[in-house]
Amino acid sequence: MKLYNDLTRRKEEFEPLVPGEVRFYVCGPTVYDFFHIGNARPFIVFDVMRRYMESTGLEVTYVQNFTDIDDKMINRARDLGITVPELADRFIAAYYEDADALGIHRATVNPKATEHIPEIITMVEKLIESGHAYVSEGTVYFEVSTFPEYGKLSKQSLEELQSGARIDVDERKRHPLDFALWKARKEGEPFWESPWGPGRPGWHIECSAMATKYLGETADIHAGGSDLIFPHHENEIAQAEAATGKPFIRTWVHNGYLLMDNEKMSKSLGNFLTAREMRKRFSPLAIRLFMLSAHYRSPINFSDDSLRQATAAVERLRNCWTALEEAKAAPIEKADGGPHGLVNEIGRLRDRFREEMEDDLNTAGALGAVFEAVKAINSALRESPALGPDTLGEAEDFLKRTDEILGVLGIGKESESGPSDEEIESRVSERAAAKKNKDFKLADAIRSELLEHGVILEDTSQGTRWKRQI
Repeated sequence: MKLYNDLTRRKEEFEPLVPGEVRFYVCGPTVYDFFHIGNARPFIVFDVMRRYMESTGLEVTYVQNFTDIDDKMINRARDLGITVPELADRFIAAYYEDADALGIHRATVNPKATEHIPEIITMVEKLIESGHAYVSEGTVYFEVSTFPEYGKLSKQSLEELQSGARIDVDERKRHPLDFALWKARKEGEPFWESPWGPGRPGWHIECSAMATKYLGETADIHAGGSDLIFPHHENEIAQAEAATGKPFIRTWVHNGYLLMDNEKMSKSLGNFLTAREMRKRFSPLAIRLFMLSAHYRSPINFSDDSLRQATAAVERLRNCWTALEEAKAAPIEKADGGPHGLVNEIGRLRDRFREEMEDDLNTAGALGAVFEAVKAINSALRESPALGPDTLGEAEDFLKRTDEILGVLGIGKESESGPSDEEIESRVSERAAAKKNKDFKLADAIRSELLEHGVILEDTSQGTRWKRQI
């Protein structure tokens, strides 16, 4: 498999440090709110990268952290009148709920920054002892001038980085780019005791400490959004390598931005939608397919129309799967007399799928192979209603195996519990009556109740339509 390594700026053959094992770190969310669909892109893309590696027999240790202490956490908890731990617990639970719905596999480990204060303090102590960090009024700073390779990920010099960065003037720093490893306590903020006085960790040191704890001093892959290249990932490299004297990460991979109206989607710009909001409007399968419909390093522009197209594409996939299952269940009156041409076509497309995934995780090309297979399967079913079990089995196996990697077809996800069609129709009728009586509170409650069971309602001029989320 070849991956584009942002550290070397070229596509390279991926070979794990330990044969057969992959140590993989992904930057997770800061849990002060629901994650937006811009965050969902790396979560989905790197979930697929992990799934593909595991499908080839590699054993992947996948670590995705929770940032549960920083300025955003403190400010949001204060606004809500709750503690920072209460805020973290609330939105970690929300993360799992949304990520599970989107088919994102649970990480091997989801470490919280606040549970790794001893490891963070130990790394900061090493940096002070080796002359890479200094204490100023209870805050510990990393001194970037002591790390000659600073800027090697973003490919910029200190001068270029300084001129292009938004840097607050701080007289406690020796250089404007020096960054906090440990922040001195402020009144009313959570704190921990340290050799430099009470305080809390800086954002960057959290990831370095957790990554090295769970993956060792050198890991295979570190992934995240391209907005994290500088300063977050640049700072991670500097502090980790200065502390250990070893290469921190062998391959750095970053996904392109998710755009809304051709602008980067972010909470700071206010042009964002949460994954939770999106799930009320579109199937999680459609959201996944949309995220994988472009190469992960390319920007992708969100629109309702693009999600509607993704929804239609998912329906094509599911219709093909249903037709295959019906063909398998039907009694065979006259099976095909020998190997069907579809078997050879499936074999060709299986090879193409693998080639696309091996080429820097080209999910767009891999999806192309899947839809070409769907076209061939549908054509074969129309022309030969009595395909033999071996032919049907090949087609079924292809769709199953590709879905285990991409997760856009939802095989095996059909819920055996939940309301029946008749119960749904009854609740829809009750909601219509509630709306007619202007009892909008009840109408909204029925919509929310059905959504919890994976049923989406769509109000149209012809009445209310419903469909099940997969």
